[in-house]
Amino acid sequence: MSSGERKYWYNTTSGEVEYGYISPAVDRVGPFDTAEAAANAMQTLRERAEAWAVEERIDDDWHKTTDVDGK
Repeated sequence: MSSGERKYWYNTTSGEVEYGYISPAVDRVGPFDTAEAAANAMQTLRERAEAWAVEERIDDDWHKTTDVDGK
């Protein structure tokens, strides 16, 4: 048994929290250690996406400043 079978997942199709591999992988987000964390999966994904977008903008700005000097 893999560790994912003993974790919680959020089903993006049904909006339900599942324990273990119940639905197809394409419909699952996770794994999460708790049912509460799985229930908050979409908020967690939004927060992570926003943080990654900020990091990308910082990286892009850094590259623009270094490319101007050709360095």
